[in-house]
Amino acid sequence: MLPVVALAAAAWVVILVLAPSLPASAGAAIYALGSVVCHQIPERSFYLSGFQLPVCARCFAIYTGASIGAAAFVSAGRVRSMAAWPSGSSRTMRAAALLAALPTIVTVAAEMAGVWRPSNLTRAIAGAPLGVLLAVVVMSALATLHYGGCVAPRPTLPRPPP
Repeated sequence: MLPVVALAAAAWVVILVLAPSLPASAGAAIYALGSVVCHQIPERSFYLSGFQLPVCARCFAIYTGASIGAAAFVSAGRVRSMAAWPSGSSRTMRAAALLAALPTIVTVAAEMAGVWRPSNLTRAIAGAPLGVLLAVVVMSALATLHYGGCVAPRPTLPRPPP
């Protein structure tokens, strides 16, 4: 299941890059989907061959980071430290989340305060660690899913009434 999730993450990034060159109906569908998850402000977006990508630079980097994080998780064979993440201390988890989100928080806060207008490349670099962290957390959670103990097995032999 994990390789499928990693492939889906990579496919989404490829689709975002290919969207400007897809046939009109397929491209329009991708841009419409992008509008659900992103503001698509032109001056905050990357362009490919003169066409705006379906998501802004920050969102694109978050998706790319997530794709890289998911691929690394799968290719590392769920290294013990990665697979143990969900069972790690909540303090460690919060620290890792804050560290990964901090660049995005700083750029967004500075933009909203009007003290800094980062470039699209800066927005993307700030968003990538957040995407990697999200992928590792999701992949770790998926790696630990098991339903064997959730439902009691059905008896195979009839039991006498009590």
